[in-house]
Amino acid sequence: MTPDSAMPNAPVESKPPAKHRGTWITLIVLALIAAGGFVVWKRNHEPQGADSGGGPGSSAAGPGGAAKRPTPVLVGEATVSDVPVVLEGLGTVTPIASVVVRSRVDGQLESVKFVEGANVKRGEVLAQIDPRAFQVQVQQAQATLERDRATLENSQRDLDRYMQLGKLVTQQQIDTQRSQVATLNASIKLDEAAIANAKLQLDYARITAPISGVAGIRTVNPGNLVHASDTSGIVTLTQLDPIAVVFTLPQDVLPKVSKALSIGNPQVDVFDRAGTTSLGTGKLTVLDNQVNADTGTLRLKAELPNPNRALWPNQFVKSRVAIEVKKNVLSVPAAAIARGPSGDFVYVVTSDNKAEQRSVKVESIEGERALLVSGLNAGDRVIVDGQDQVKPGGLVVARGANGAGAIPAGPRSKGDAAAGGQPSAAGPRGQGQRKGAP
Repeated sequence: MTPDSAMPNAPVESKPPAKHRGTWITLIVLALIAAGGFVVWKRNHEPQGADSGGGPGSSAAGPGGAAKRPTPVLVGEATVSDVPVVLEGLGTVTPIASVVVRSRVDGQLESVKFVEGANVKRGEVLAQIDPRAFQVQVQQAQATLERDRATLENSQRDLDRYMQLGKLVTQQQIDTQRSQVATLNASIKLDEAAIANAKLQLDYARITAPISGVAGIRTVNPGNLVHASDTSGIVTLTQLDPIAVVFTLPQDVLPKVSKALSIGNPQVDVFDRAGTTSLGTGKLTVLDNQVNADTGTLRLKAELPNPNRALWPNQFVKSRVAIEVKKNVLSVPAAAIARGPSGDFVYVVTSDNKAEQRSVKVESIEGERALLVSGLNAGDRVIVDGQDQVKPGGLVVARGANGAGAIPAGPRSKGDAAAGGQPSAAGPRGQGQRKGAP
């Protein structure tokens, strides 16, 4: 029996040709691509918020709604006001007076009368040097004076006798006696000067404060010998109230500063190095008589009251001097100014909550305000934060620069009012205008 005749009724399996399978796969792929293209086309051409029954598809957050979602921004306002022109420079606090108290005589430091860090007044006793040696010098000078006075009296009486004897004495003897009396008179004056000097040395042994100020840390303790040649002294006195601040400004502002000083003493506000904490307010008093050729800057000096000791010698500070006040000028927050290829511009929030780009001409930046020559009107609201997310004509949600709630930019619909004053996702228009909104 042959294998073919063993199973005469067995079914025979049939397979489609290979070229037919490739055709079906190609058709399936093309169908998927066509379906995907249709979905994309429909999404791009479907009106915003379009739906058949008011279902969830009507939300702006649905397909295609994200492109029209308003951008949250912070806004400021263009105002007309008086704006001070302020110049800012770095400087250091400098005492108006600082004195190293030294001994004027040599001797042993007997006692210290001051307290370190305490206020002392001019003329107050600070220290005492052993005075006994100086007291002895005074006594010696006084004794010498008394001796010379007695000698002078005797010489004067001899001169009087010579004058009475007349021709019994020679003229030479009379002249010699007169010379001796004159010499003794000069010695008396010399003795009186020696007494004054001895008393002065005795007074120098009592060290007093030459100025009013704050005592620093003493450098010599009682019991040590001090000398007039010592450079370190006993203590340093520094005047802290009032106090001075020396700061620098660019030489380009010299004409403005000179003009302000010719009118009066401009106000100077002093802050810490970060420029955030106010340390005091005073007046500009001195403009240096030359410009630093190395740095191209000029030095200025201001005096300030310092009752609370907020300012300390050698402290680094930031000084701001107001040299003039510009009257009735239009200004906006400086953060609103942006720069482009065509110049400076700002984004203005229009009445329909859209960002409008406007070119402006800036006169100068004064602190946190930009002074404008043209481009805006008083009351215009400009975007001060979030400009990088805004496009001309784009919808925005305007919030105040102080972080307050949304600021309505124009008339609101009833639907917006019912929602608590928040703009709808489609802008300030009512729900009846949502369909087909561009």
